[in-house]
Amino acid sequence: MGKVPASKSKPRNGSNGSQIHFSIGKVAKILNVSTSMLRKWERLGIIFPERSPSGYRKFTRVEVERLKEVQKLKTEKNVSSAAVVHLLKHEGGPNKDSAESSSISRRLKRLREQLGWTLSVAAERAGISVSYLSNIERGHANASVATLQKLASLYKTNVLSFFGDVLPAQKMVRPSERRRLVTEPGVTIELLALGQCAMEPHLFRVSPGASSGGAYTHEGEEFIFMLNGTLEIWLDEVEHYMLNAGDSLYFSSTQSHRWMNSGHEDAVMLWCGSVIF
Repeated sequence: MGKVPASKSKPRNGSNGSQIHFSIGKVAKILNVSTSMLRKWERLGIIFPERSPSGYRKFTRVEVERLKEVQKLKTEKNVSSAAVVHLLKHEGGPNKDSAESSSISRRLKRLREQLGWTLSVAAERAGISVSYLSNIERGHANASVATLQKLASLYKTNVLSFFGDVLPAQKMVRPSERRRLVTEPGVTIELLALGQCAMEPHLFRVSPGASSGGAYTHEGEEFIFMLNGTLEIWLDEVEHYMLNAGDSLYFSSTQSHRWMNSGHEDAVMLWCGSVIF
């Protein structure tokens, strides 16, 4: 493992990467619809693109597939855009709820309401779109790791709290006893310790092309040990590391960090972070 010059720190989007981003104009051409229609679907909560630092909409391939599903529903059922929201909710779409995402959705909504914030206020302070936060809270979308970290910092908690109620501490945790958290497509996190711990040990599984969904920061320190595959990680958009099996990385969580699996097999890693209560 070695440090790579900052000039090479741009992510490499493979042809089969699920995190390749498309502009609103490109998506409009793919679907043969107007950009104003895409904006309307966003306002209705049918889609929830993230935004670049400069404010431009970013669509992943998952989003494009969801939009194809929207077109299919409108064509086959001859319904309005507003009705599509109801149909996707009750018939199930690409982001069908899981038990884990539903549980996280309820917790995030409760945390926001406890502060007396509207969706608009919370979304603006977290730096995400209102429609994206709305869909996360309704269980229609899985948040990226970066988004979960931003919301955890905003609500003055930590990602550990999203795994559910704190269970009695136990020294040994068997695989069947692990708490599991699924973020956006391709990223699964398993909690390796139960109880209120001073460390946050996780087992990350990241599919080829999957990523953190952006950069994030928080208090604490991070330690990564690669078990399998490849992971690229950028710190402060200046330091760039390529981690392979057997490599380890230690850094301050206050450094802006984002990551991506640019390889062709699952990246599996032990990821430990200090917990700020």
